[in-house]
Amino acid sequence: MASGSRWESQCQKPRGWLGRLILWNMNSRHSKVTDWGLEKICIDKHYTILDVGCGGGRTVSKLAAIATEGKVHGIDYSQESVAASKRTNARWINMGRVEIRHGAVSQLPFSDDIFDLVTAVETHFWWPNLPADMREVFRVLKPGSKLVIIAEIYKGANTTTARLAEKYAGRTGMALLSVDEHREIFANAGYSDIEIIEERGKGWICGIGRKPIH
Repeated sequence: MASGSRWESQCQKPRGWLGRLILWNMNSRHSKVTDWGLEKICIDKHYTILDVGCGGGRTVSKLAAIATEGKVHGIDYSQESVAASKRTNARWINMGRVEIRHGAVSQLPFSDDIFDLVTAVETHFWWPNLPADMREVFRVLKPGSKLVIIAEIYKGANTTTARLAEKYAGRTGMALLSVDEHREIFANAGYSDIEIIEERGKGWICGIGRKPIH
């Protein structure tokens, strides 16, 4: 496998020494876009939260610091990511405030209607079946609660990174969506009160959808 393809594979499922390096880089590089996205929502201190594709664990740590009387669960299908996230959140885990598990978004190991918030940072474009996986996240959300997707890249963004990602999307397997396609993927999965927010200068996007109260 060529070095470029190996790097792309590692971003999707980090493993080994290269995976550890990428996870360290992810924790650092994604911090600002994560903060930007989380500022778009209100997070109560009692929330029970799930971070899907928790990677190196920085987002889990940020959420635990906000939901001071709640609990944050992180899940990732890379064992290397799970190990890194556990190291990053060792203090929170010892306090019983954080739990990190190995698993996949396509079959979340949680009951229906239990989370006050689900976050997904720089990960949804790698999900194996995005329409179905959006519905799987919908399943574990409490009625009235939100899914927040945050990414520093999307189709149509006027940045060098976005243009390169679009060019090679077929080879990397990334499912890059436009603004309208983000709105559509939320709507088709049953979410309401959908907001798609762009930071055009940086090529960032934040998608928010609520599980309706029936």
